[in-house]
Amino acid sequence: MSSDSHPHHPRRGVEEHNESDDYLQKRQLKTGTAGWLLLASLGVGYVISGDYSGWNFGLGQGGFGGLAIAAVIIAGMYLALVLGMAEMSSALPAAGGGYTFARRALGPWGGFATGTAILIEYAIAPAAIATFIGAYVESLNLFGIQDGWWVYLAAYAIFIGIHLAGVGEALKVMFVITGIALLGLVIFAISAIGQFDAANLTDIAVTDAAGASEWLPFGYLGIWAAIPFAIWFFLAIEGVPLAAEEAANPARNVPRGIIAGIAVLLVTCLTVLVLTPGAGGAAAMSESGNPLVEALGDGTMAKVVNYIGLAGLIASFFSIIYAYSRQLFALSRAGYLPTALSVTNSRKAPTLALVVPGVIGFALSLTGQGALLLNMAVFGAALSYVLMMVSHIVLRVRAPEMERPYRTPGGVVTTGFALVIAVLAVIATFLVDSVAALGCLIVFALFMAYFGLYSRHHLVANSPDEEFAALAAAEEELN
Repeated sequence: MSSDSHPHHPRRGVEEHNESDDYLQKRQLKTGTAGWLLLASLGVGYVISGDYSGWNFGLGQGGFGGLAIAAVIIAGMYLALVLGMAEMSSALPAAGGGYTFARRALGPWGGFATGTAILIEYAIAPAAIATFIGAYVESLNLFGIQDGWWVYLAAYAIFIGIHLAGVGEALKVMFVITGIALLGLVIFAISAIGQFDAANLTDIAVTDAAGASEWLPFGYLGIWAAIPFAIWFFLAIEGVPLAAEEAANPARNVPRGIIAGIAVLLVTCLTVLVLTPGAGGAAAMSESGNPLVEALGDGTMAKVVNYIGLAGLIASFFSIIYAYSRQLFALSRAGYLPTALSVTNSRKAPTLALVVPGVIGFALSLTGQGALLLNMAVFGAALSYVLMMVSHIVLRVRAPEMERPYRTPGGVVTTGFALVIAVLAVIATFLVDSVAALGCLIVFALFMAYFGLYSRHHLVANSPDEEFAALAAAEEELN
């Protein structure tokens, strides 16, 4: 598509221009480095810290029964979401992930809105995880370290540094750390079974809320309030398609990787959700910074799981840095955000896209408010799920002839179910912490204002995501 033929799109309210080959040369990722197994481990790595810490605050919102029901609903939503994303990633393999899908289905505004929601999620999630890393380091009493700002700083500096060295190295390191973290969950499960007592699941005092019982101590509303914490069991699995441009045979490997990833996470979710409060008591676990360790008490196994739990937190911290950098890279390369952010270094890693959100995340981690940051990340995630599932449905209706190497079982019924639950999840974030959700909404609005006032007049027509959309528009006009 030449810029002469389409210098302006009055119909879509955006203006595009072509950049030189040199512009795109400076914004290249390393292709073909990842097969489906590395992608699956990336998917599990994104999420696995959620098994070690964070989800348990949901016990304080819904009790064991409330959190368990929320987890079943959310597991269903994520399974449906992943099956929908597998189809879209096979049809549109580009580094933009959810933004690429929404850009193709909902136009530039919808694409940017989705990319922004994902960026909010991925910029804030590592900050929440950094606070959990601090809690684990402190409980290990490593070198007498107290949980402090310099633990967060060291985490960001070391792992951004590894990413700057290149994606092949980073993915292999992630694979190893994720494997160790999974081993930790196996050790935890074996140890916790011996201490399991069903009475521990219902040791939270029953309130006078509507529908309250020993299984639902906070009543029916507690189920809804527990939803953002149930999301922590799966949050960020949707980041697998962000590796599409760096994967070998992405149309085949990205769907396989994301589906394998969710299969593992369904098992780990069930294991941790039942055994942790069963061994340590729901009331005690509802306030713990490192629940798996505290559930096991003071023995040797607790120490082992504590060390490995640190690996789990690091795996997600490390992986999500990768995810935010690729999302920011794609939005910047296409001109939605300042183009300097997508310039890659000699190892084909996007330097500023790694560093800038890292600086913002570090500043947020200094608040030390893990649960608050967690809720903010969930708000961004749930909003992006709504937009991505709408994208799947729109593409099925408007572009039925589009080539889809993988097709979602159940089609729009599957993604329609995920859409309904995602809408409820967005509302639930306001229920848990209206300040966190409103703060995110304001940030989201500021991004959209930047797009409306400035960047939609400066989009790069020959960036991959814009070319996808231009080709699709041309095909639709021909048809």
